[in-house]
Amino acid sequence: MNRKIKNKELLASELISDVIPSLRLTDNGQKALNWMEIFRISHLPVVDNHIYTGLIADKTIYDLNLNEELMENCRDHMLTPHVHANQHIYEVVSLVSELKLSVVPVLDSDHQYMGVITVNDLAQKFADLVAVKEPGGVLVLDLNPYDYSLSEIARIVEGNDAKILSFYVSKAHNSQQITVTLKVNQMDLSGIIQTFVRYNYSIRSVFMDESVLKHMYDDRFEMLMKYLNI
Repeated sequence: MNRKIKNKELLASELISDVIPSLRLTDNGQKALNWMEIFRISHLPVVDNHIYTGLIADKTIYDLNLNEELMENCRDHMLTPHVHANQHIYEVVSLVSELKLSVVPVLDSDHQYMGVITVNDLAQKFADLVAVKEPGGVLVLDLNPYDYSLSEIARIVEGNDAKILSFYVSKAHNSQQITVTLKVNQMDLSGIIQTFVRYNYSIRSVFMDESVLKHMYDDRFEMLMKYLNI
C-alpha cells in the first residue's frame, strides 16, 4: 500500500475538477466545441438547473453537423454515463475504459450534478494509488491461479527487508495464467528475485536501476563460470 495515501479512499467526490464548466440547454454545439478545445477534452456535460441531462461528444457534433443546434435539441444524441460521489476510483477508471470518456460526470445521492472528473486528473491520482512516484523497483510474476498466494508473496518480499508499495493482478484474455505486478520500495531487487526463483516463481520481467541489474547478471555469470571450471 502506498503510505502517502493510505488514509484516503479516493472516492469520486474527491476527484472532481474545479475548472471544467458544464453546458446549458441554451448553449449550442459550437460553444461546446470551443470549450472542448480550450480544455482539451472531447466530452462536456449538459446541466439544467443542477440536473444532469447528458454528455455531448465532439464527434457527435461534427458527425451530425450540430454546430448551430442548441443542446436542448441534442438530447437524443447524448449518453448519460456517470458515477456517484461515494464510488471508488476503480469504478471511475472502469467507466472511462469501457466508454472511452475524457470526462466522467459525478452526481450526488439525489442525482444532482456535482462536477466532472477528467481523465488527466484521474491518471495523476491513479499514479499516486499505484505508487508510481515512489522510488523502487517493479517485479512482474506469471503464475497459475491456484498457486497465487498474496501472503506468501508478501512474506518473500518482506523477508528481504523490503515493503510492497503497490500490487495488482491481471489476466490475459488468451491465457489461463495470471500476472502479478509488484512495486517494491527497493531499487536492488536481486535478493527478492533469487528468493522468488528459489520458490519456483516464474518472473516475466524486472524493472530496476540498470547498473544494479547489470551487477546482478555479472555476478550470476561469474558464478556460472566458476561452476563450469570445477
